[in-house]
Amino acid sequence: MKRILILIGGLLLLLIVISTNAHENKPQQKEGSVMEKAATTIAFPLRGEWYTETSPADRVPSHGTNRFGLRYAFDFIQKDQNEASHTERSVDYLIGGIPLEKYYCFGQPVYAPFDGEVVTVKNNTSDGEKASWVHDQTSAIRHSLFFDQERDGFEAIAGNYVVIKQAAGLYAAFAHLQKDSLAVNEGEHISQGTYLGNVGHSGNSTEPHLHFQLMDSAIIESANGLPFVFSAYEKYNGQTWEIVSNQIPAVGERIRSLKENQTETR
Repeated sequence: MKRILILIGGLLLLLIVISTNAHENKPQQKEGSVMEKAATTIAFPLRGEWYTETSPADRVPSHGTNRFGLRYAFDFIQKDQNEASHTERSVDYLIGGIPLEKYYCFGQPVYAPFDGEVVTVKNNTSDGEKASWVHDQTSAIRHSLFFDQERDGFEAIAGNYVVIKQAAGLYAAFAHLQKDSLAVNEGEHISQGTYLGNVGHSGNSTEPHLHFQLMDSAIIESANGLPFVFSAYEKYNGQTWEIVSNQIPAVGERIRSLKENQTETR
């Protein structure tokens, strides 16, 4: 088993290097200050305390590519005080997998960050029963080698997702949502704080998390990512929680929503 894991890990690393050289020939750049001056300000779409796993405050494109409107995308998970995202042993992820319900963020609600119209709802992908290193890395390798944008589309990567439109040229996408949790319909007009669905593990996901981005088109395959800031949230500075406004969190920061900003509709 150890030799197999090492072989798969080496192959994945090689594919990442090849993919990076093929699609991104220029160096990554910091853009936190630019993001803080972004024109678009929206509400934080989650409730409670969250850990920033991926952020454009640290590099742009945040996910290593500009495809699919990913340039300024975020990933959020939940972690305990021991930096664990689940209640099981870390080695379980490598060997047999970890049941999804053991992850703190799995099934947590997601809310609309602005008033708008629901333009896309996809609810066709199973979350599976476990998050497993072998399964998830095999999926990543398969998409690296065989993904076809016209044949597979964004759903093959994003799993279950929702796209909402605020105005012409401003759309938000929420990916990897839990199957059958989606609570809105295409064409529906919603308010900020409307419940959209739950955090899941569908699509190309290494563990349950929320992937969130703004973009300039409802057609994700050709969309460009847009920068934005969150209107207000709290950030843990190592000792206390402090309120920040019109900013974005960096990777590794623990943040939480402000109760006074929570207007929820179900």
